[in-house]
Amino acid sequence: MKKTLATTAALLAFLGTAYAATVQGTIQAVDPTTKSITLDDGKIYQLSPKATVGKFKVGAKVAVTVDDKTGMVTSIKKAS
Repeated sequence: MKKTLATTAALLAFLGTAYAATVQGTIQAVDPTTKSITLDDGKIYQLSPKATVGKFKVGAKVAVTVDDKTGMVTSIKKAS
């Protein structure tokens, strides 16, 4: 009984967490008006309203982590 309860609690906690996907690519465009970047896969990634878009440069290789629930970028790191 205790194992079942613990398993159920762990499963519910897991389901409540947000999923994130990481995509690597090269920045093709930066749009300061919409606070978004376009990668070489053709997809547009929406940045947080608080993001400083000026630090992202076209041609930079990046790893972008996106929250699957909201579609918002949660982090951008330099990729090799």
